[in-house]
Amino acid sequence: MTTPAPVTVIGLGSMGTALAGAFIAAGHPTTVWNRTARKAESLTGAARATSVEAAVAASPLVITCLTTYDDTLEALGPAAAALAGRALVTLNSGTPAGARRMAEWATGHGARFLDGAVKNVPSAVGAPDTLLYYGGDKTVFDEYETTLRVLGGDTVHLGDDSDLAALYEMAVGSTLLPALLGFFQGAAMVRARGLEASTLLPYSAKWFEMIISLLPVFAKEIDSGDYTEAASSVGVFHAALAEERTLGQESGVDNSWQFPMYDLVERAVAAGHRDHSVSALTELLTRTPR
Repeated sequence: MTTPAPVTVIGLGSMGTALAGAFIAAGHPTTVWNRTARKAESLTGAARATSVEAAVAASPLVITCLTTYDDTLEALGPAAAALAGRALVTLNSGTPAGARRMAEWATGHGARFLDGAVKNVPSAVGAPDTLLYYGGDKTVFDEYETTLRVLGGDTVHLGDDSDLAALYEMAVGSTLLPALLGFFQGAAMVRARGLEASTLLPYSAKWFEMIISLLPVFAKEIDSGDYTEAASSVGVFHAALAEERTLGQESGVDNSWQFPMYDLVERAVAAGHRDHSVSALTELLTRTPR
């Protein structure tokens, strides 16, 4: 029987606390550190390091869960020398450029680096279907895969590039706020009529299921660059714009957040995409990297 690997968790916000709790529950010797020491009080069974240097030195696997890469760099700065030979896994938000900068700093201090993202809320940490993905040193992932799966059963290594998790985190996450705002706008509309937002749920769920079913079709069109077989054309969306723009006046909601999307549809028509699949909007969103 394999002995659970010792692990250090640095950063005890709601997500970091959930990560540490999952390791403790799975029997991993777990050391924790947070600038505000009292945040460790709820983690019965964890060893509380008195400094970030002691926290890093305590385990061969160090997992950080802070807000940004800059926060992570600042927190780990005093412990840089202790990172040599250890596996460092960062689970924070930020851009691919931030992940590359973090990787350069970590490997420059002798650490083996893996960057990751938790694609769920803290309460879902440890569940069999919770998704986490990682990019970076595959040897770290292979060595500690069993340990990392404690945090979620759907654990994936995307590739050796250190910025892949940050890239997918932003690419996948870009759907969240627009989708939520769409639901919130619908809720505001029905509440303006004296109805409950909960009455939307069965219909919104069906709508999201329909959208999900179309994603493979859209992805194929985008990857091939062929938008000519349009199940849902740019023109269909364009025809609805006049009424969409006046929606706020009729329903008593502020839908101005959608106006840039309407402008994008109009630009697509001007660019000759009226009869193409709505997935052709991807072409207008693509810029040549600087």
